[in-house]
Amino acid sequence: MSLHRASFALIAALMGAWTLAPAAPATAQEADMAFRFADPDGGEIEAGVWLPDQASSGAPHPLIVISHGNGGWYRGHYDTAEALAGAGFVVAALTHPGDNWRDDSQSTQLSARPRHVSLLIDHMTQDWSGPVAIDPGRIGAFGFSAGGFTVTAIAGGVSDPLLILRHCEEQPQVFACRLLAQRPLPVPTWRPVGHDPRVKAAVIAAPALGMAFTDESLAAVQIPIQLWQAADDEILPTPFNVEPIRDRLGRPPEYHRVADATHYDFLPPCAPAMREALPVLCASKPGFDRTAFHRQLNQEVVRFFRETL
Repeated sequence: MSLHRASFALIAALMGAWTLAPAAPATAQEADMAFRFADPDGGEIEAGVWLPDQASSGAPHPLIVISHGNGGWYRGHYDTAEALAGAGFVVAALTHPGDNWRDDSQSTQLSARPRHVSLLIDHMTQDWSGPVAIDPGRIGAFGFSAGGFTVTAIAGGVSDPLLILRHCEEQPQVFACRLLAQRPLPVPTWRPVGHDPRVKAAVIAAPALGMAFTDESLAAVQIPIQLWQAADDEILPTPFNVEPIRDRLGRPPEYHRVADATHYDFLPPCAPAMREALPVLCASKPGFDRTAFHRQLNQEVVRFFRETL
């Protein structure tokens, strides 16, 4: 999960300053293509695509879909998208309806998010008319925070809202439970199953509410998973979020614990203007080099998907 809607509205206003380094072009975070596609239940879903360098080769390319954290948007992990596109992947990221910087009206309806990702996969494999062919047998997913919850469900995790309510009775002070105290969990409309078997490998970074997934469902997950944890995650603290996924997956994940990292270190490094405006999102612990970490993160994500797709 992430910060409240107002913070992300400010992020959007400052996106021109959110670059990996002062020398990076002002458009570094922009997707190669941005569009909207129809949701069969009504409305539209915003998305962006980053194209591989070998786009003109004619050969089909693997697809990676990206799910952002609470209050984010499709460009929230642009540096990872660029790294993957540079390695030959088509990368498609979406803005989750009702859980983004413009509209947080459905920010606690986490179980609705996997359906959005599946609709994005539908669009990219059936309706998209871009310049690159997609291999429907080679699809991976990346998710951060609430997006990590989303991708865990896509991989086969079945969530139980009663487990979340029990957690919040015991840990009311944690961020997720404070958010749920303001906007209660929609138990009657909860969708426990979000599995999409088209996803053959997944990267899950600092996932939210790992304790919500049932033992049986996680034990049945057999796709390759790369799992990342910030050692000093102040938003989704140990042992309630990463560990329940790590320890109960049927196929042990490739696990990375990042020393001295905090939750928002999984967001791209901030340029000076954004660091000044949004220190909560941009400030790392003294001595932690977010830029160097993202070089490592993106290298490992690229390697993992190359090996598993």
